[in-house]
Amino acid sequence: MCHHCVIDSVKDRMLSRRDFFKGGAVAGAAAAASLAAPAPLFAQKAMPTKAEDLTHELFEAFPTFFNEQQLFKKALFNYAEHKFNINEWRFNEHTGTHLDAPLHFSADGKSVAEIPVADLVCPLAIIDIRQKAADNADAQVTPDDITAWTDANGDLPEGACVAMLSGWGAHLETGKFRNVGEDGKTMHFPGFHIEAAQMLMEAPSVKGIAVDTLSLDHGPSPDFAVHYAWLPSGRWGLECVANLESLPASGATLVVGAPKLRGGTGGPSRVIAMV
Repeated sequence: MCHHCVIDSVKDRMLSRRDFFKGGAVAGAAAAASLAAPAPLFAQKAMPTKAEDLTHELFEAFPTFFNEQQLFKKALFNYAEHKFNINEWRFNEHTGTHLDAPLHFSADGKSVAEIPVADLVCPLAIIDIRQKAADNADAQVTPDDITAWTDANGDLPEGACVAMLSGWGAHLETGKFRNVGEDGKTMHFPGFHIEAAQMLMEAPSVKGIAVDTLSLDHGPSPDFAVHYAWLPSGRWGLECVANLESLPASGATLVVGAPKLRGGTGGPSRVIAMV
């Protein structure tokens, strides 16, 4: 067979195979379309048109609960010398905008890696206590606040995360974020009241709670009552959340980019809301 004949024969076979796979792909797509689509995690009235970053930028001097540096950066390679950049980071799991896993306050709860990914995408309900917090730094989300929210917005959505908006994020890079009192040790900032946490635990579908402060418990809490009740129940918490004031009280979808650290009690997270 001549050289040109061989080339023409190969071309013909390639074209016929390409047409076969193209036809197969069309047929496969048609068959897939004929099947019932899997149910979404939750119903949405419309496609999201906005994404809001609920994450504070993390930096080495980010304020911490124990007032000690918890994030450390070491440059291993730099562009000027090596033509690429690589940093080594060392951090405490509970630094910056971060997730508390059930393991954080229990002997054998789920680690951050064991939280089902479906539990990290959920409706967001925002309870606004900014006026209370402006009047009293030790303000707490109470059952009355939850009832006021449901009176205004209807039942809490299935599988929701309930977030406290206290406005405390505005104080992030000032001493008021920790807000240590005259005794030099007691902090004063808002959080959830234990009775509110217990009320939300009676709604089995609520997956998480979130705060824009350093702790799920309010600053002067002597016993971490909310942590000890909420996390061992298998639910998670978010602390140091940002920009909640940019969202409606209901209707947003929360996406928690928690680190998949084996055995982790939590970790810095990229938290996004879609509206």
